[in-house]
Amino acid sequence: MTEQYESTEQYEVIVIGGGAAGLSAALVLGRSRRRTLVVDAGEPRNAPAAHMQGFLSRDGMSPAEFLGVGRAEITRYGVELVRGRAVDVTREDDGRHLTVALADGRTVRARRLVVATGLKDELPAVPGVAERFGRDVLHCPYCHGWEVRDQPFGVLATSPLSVHQALIVSQWSKDVTLFLHEVPESDLSDDDLRRLAAAGVSVVPGEVAGLTVEDDRLTGVRLADGTTHARSVLFTAPRPLPQTGLLEKLGADLHETPFGAYPVIDPTGRTTVPEVWAAGNAMGFSEQVINAASSGYRAGATINGDLLMTDLDT
Repeated sequence: MTEQYESTEQYEVIVIGGGAAGLSAALVLGRSRRRTLVVDAGEPRNAPAAHMQGFLSRDGMSPAEFLGVGRAEITRYGVELVRGRAVDVTREDDGRHLTVALADGRTVRARRLVVATGLKDELPAVPGVAERFGRDVLHCPYCHGWEVRDQPFGVLATSPLSVHQALIVSQWSKDVTLFLHEVPESDLSDDDLRRLAAAGVSVVPGEVAGLTVEDDRLTGVRLADGTTHARSVLFTAPRPLPQTGLLEKLGADLHETPFGAYPVIDPTGRTTVPEVWAAGNAMGFSEQVINAASSGYRAGATINGDLLMTDLDT
């Protein structure tokens, strides 16, 4: 981790967030000879996972190794990287620069800004879920389904949308039980019930009180009435909390989705705030690592062209 910058030092681009999206944007910008700073709070969303899947040529790599390789790559092109938290962003009076305030009291400024602050997962308040998240409590079958295929699955409902999750995971196991937990059975539509039956998914009403674990392995799901259902894998859908506070401070327009409020953007990630882009999970819920890297690439390439044309016109 390099910390070469001085307070209020000028950059062409500041990237807030050092995950796949932020590092990808920084890589493009560094290779384009743009003076770039990455501010990374060091809290990647996929930190609990032992590996990531579905990223061509990086399938099975650990998230920590992936980020380590990415950091090494960007520094080869002169990109500076600092561990810190951006707590405020303001537009300067000249209208052409943005100032980023860090939690340690220092400030840096740039002509363009990429916000790649991602989102946080709020897990169901069921004892044992948070402790086992990323191991045998999972959220994404595309990320982990192959590794746990053909085992007895449980799905812990967090809303009626969990029916969709139960139907999807049935591709990886034919032994799936949907635990409704706090979702009333009456909230399931006739189509939901028909599809669940067609997929062979069992539906169990009643509040889930906790998990049973033996030898550091999930063995079952325990209901409040004391009954236990043997399961070795539990899927659940955390509540996504988009980290859009900095964009809101700048006055970016947001739009509501079933998974939270995200910035209004164009196809390159440009927000409604001039000179500000969003990338990765800061721009949408469904950006997996490979999608986040792609969005960072698009933002970086667009910003380079935007700076070039601005300077030529000036």
